[in-house]
Amino acid sequence: MPRTVFCQYQQHDAEGLDFVPYPGELGQRIFANIGKSAWAAWLAHQTMLINENRLSPRDPRHRAFLEAELEKFLFAGGAEKPQGYVPEDAAPR
Repeated sequence: MPRTVFCQYQQHDAEGLDFVPYPGELGQRIFANIGKSAWAAWLAHQTMLINENRLSPRDPRHRAFLEAELEKFLFAGGAEKPQGYVPEDAAPR
């Protein structure tokens, strides 16, 4: 039977993650308070941030930026899209 958590992102009970997805205290907080679908939403958002801002996960400044956005996205509801971002499905053809 899957583990259930009260997902702080979705504000309802959800299936919990199978493992701690991030190192340290933040990873433990995510594991305890974020559901699988919310984590998947973060991964999609993170991919968009990396691509649109041309970030490198190897650059410590970029990693710090992504970690701050992770906390905003999952726990504060304040993550923003990059300036000028237009989703593919909304782009003019």
